[in-house]
Amino acid sequence: MEPSHKDAETAAAAAAAVAAADPRGASSSSGVVVQVREKKGPLRAAIPYMPFPVAVICLFLNTFVPGLGTFVSAFTVLCGARTDLPDRHVCCVFWLNIAAALIQILTAIVMVGWIMSIFWGMDMVILAISQGYKEQGIPQQL
Repeated sequence: MEPSHKDAETAAAAAAAVAAADPRGASSSSGVVVQVREKKGPLRAAIPYMPFPVAVICLFLNTFVPGLGTFVSAFTVLCGARTDLPDRHVCCVFWLNIAAALIQILTAIVMVGWIMSIFWGMDMVILAISQGYKEQGIPQQL
């Protein structure tokens, strides 16, 4: 599928705007900053920010018993763990995590739940690491 003439004009206009903004000409090191923010669904946004050792334990549990680590992580929400759903009540976030654990357990028979469970545990560890960087004031460079 070839790009349309309108797309080519838009790309050319964007390149001209970058060249006009940079008096030295458009170069590959022209200081353009692009920020990408991932939009998460409600189940994924309900994953709690836990301390690193707890997240690793949940990953370990999810690896060998699908859904068990997600089930344990649901209780960390009741203990005050923060999530990406600040506008939802704690009980709602708790039940979202329980629902994710049940989905993982029920679909583990066809391997989908097991794979989902492992990825869920990896997300927990990634969130724990990013939270650790934020708490320590270390700038993130990913």
